[in-house]
Formats: sequence, structure tokens, C-alpha cells
Amino acid sequence: MIRVILLTVALIVTSSTAWAHGSAQHVFGTVTAIDSTHIEVKTPKGAMMSVKVTKQTRFKEKGNPSSRELPVIGDRVVIEATKDATTLTATEVNYSSAKKAAVAAPPPPATP
Repeated sequence: MIRVILLTVALIVTSSTAWAHGSAQHVFGTVTAIDSTHIEVKTPKGAMMSVKVTKQTRFKEKGNPSSRELPVIGDRVVIEATKDATTLTATEVNYSSAKKAAVAAPPPPATP
């Protein structure tokens, strides 16, 4: 009997923590458009998502969290957003620059 009660209590406690996430949603993919009011992201499955940006939205660049720059088209993002009836609003945008490393010049041809 005690085992049943303990199991029931454990199930109740663990199921309530799953609901604690609230209305938060994560969007990840590649930036296809960005302006002062929204970011459009293409997900790995090919879907296009539009996320509203506000003055409270925080932007964090990977490797440089104190950066003041915004992501640009082509950057990979993970957006934490809240969802209301019709829109997603970004609370935090983590991004990684899509800048490629400079390609080294090929070595000169060997002379015989």
C-alpha cells in the first residue's frame, strides 16, 4: 500500500514539472529575413517561422555574449519565444555567425 502511495505522489510531482515550461517555445534554424520588428527563420524541416522582436528581446552571439550586433541573413539561431493566440514573441535570440573562415590561397606550382 505504501508503494502505491509513493508511486502516486512521484507521478504527480513529475507530471507537474512538465507543465512548468508554460507558453515558451523554441524556434531554431537559419535567418532568412530580419528587421526591427521580426525575424524570419527557415527550420531544418523547411518550414518558415516568423517571430516578433520587441525592445525587451535579448540577443546573444555565440562566443561573444556581450556583442551588440544583431544576427544577419544566413546566421543560425535558437530563439526562445512566448506564444499567445496568434504570434510568437522572442524573449531571447541566441545566434552563431555564418561567416566562413577565409580560404587559404593554393600553394604555387612546383618548379622542376
